[in-house]
Amino acid sequence: MANNSDPKRELLRHALATLAYRGGKATRNAPANFAEYRCNETSRTPGQILGHIGDLLDWGLSIAQGKQTWRDSGAQNWDKDVERFFSALKAFDDFLASDQPLAASPEKLFQGPIADALTHVGQIAMLRRMAGAPIKGESYFAAEIGAGRVGPEQAARKKEFD
Repeated sequence: MANNSDPKRELLRHALATLAYRGGKATRNAPANFAEYRCNETSRTPGQILGHIGDLLDWGLSIAQGKQTWRDSGAQNWDKDVERFFSALKAFDDFLASDQPLAASPEKLFQGPIADALTHVGQIAMLRRMAGAPIKGESYFAAEIGAGRVGPEQAARKKEFD
């Protein structure tokens, strides 16, 4: 299943693993009411943002497979959307790890759905702080992140800041 001959494809897989690591940290142990938090009346809630990230990952996979499909599923429940986040990452990573051809360039896949999802994970992290439930800062350069590690189980944090 591994397609280690294409360095761009492997970099996309590493980007998905980075998204899993950072997204897991931003969503883990969120307060019960965090999904509905609003910093103002026109902003998206963290739950809506997390649902959108799931849509982005599904869209990215559909683009990679050559059958671009957008679905706006909206927010469900926080735990289900966290589960969906990781299952969408796994499906996308499994495709990238396969020998199936990419129907779009790795650069387009990164600049669109993957970069957008990374941006939204940052929004969730920022909203955690605004909602009074901050996550610890960390040297992500020191983090143990590797292609294929896209599930909720991630390496222990190596260098968090107090």
